[in-house]
Amino acid sequence: MTPAVKLLEKAGVAFSLVEYEHDPRSPAYGEEAAQALDLSPEEVFKTLLARLDDGRLVMAMVPVSAQLDLKALARAAGGRKATLAETADAERATGYVVGGISPLGQRKRLPAFLDASAEHLASLHVSGGRRGLEISLAPNDLARLTGARCVPLARR
Repeated sequence: MTPAVKLLEKAGVAFSLVEYEHDPRSPAYGEEAAQALDLSPEEVFKTLLARLDDGRLVMAMVPVSAQLDLKALARAAGGRKATLAETADAERATGYVVGGISPLGQRKRLPAFLDASAEHLASLHVSGGRRGLEISLAPNDLARLTGARCVPLARR
C-alpha cells in the first residue's frame, strides 16, 4: 500500500479507500476522481505545492471545484508571493507523482494549509498516493496528521 495508507493505519484513523480507473489522457486528476466516483467536487480536495518568495515549499489543499489563491496562501505561510511548484520539485519533495500526490505520508513534512471550506464537511476525499486511489477521511484528522492550518485558500 502507499505511504499515505500506511500512515493512516499506524495513526489508527478512521478512513476508507475508493479506487477508480484512471484515464491517462485526463489532464484534470481531481475532477476526474470526483466524476468517476460520483462525488461533489466540493468534497474532493487536490493537493498542490507552491514555492514562496523565500524559496520554501508549502502544501495547499483546496476543493477541485476551485482554484488556489496563491496570494492567500503566501499570506497564510508568512510570505509575500507564491508560485506553483515545478512538477519535478513537487514529486521530489513528496515522493509521489503528480496526479497522485497525497497530502499524507509525504517524503518531507511541509507547512500545510487546508481550505476553510473543509471545516463544514463530515468527510472529504484526497489522493491516496497514486492515480486512481482516493482516501475518504474526516477533515480534522487530515488537518491533524498533516499539521495543516485551516484558512481561506479557494477562489471560485
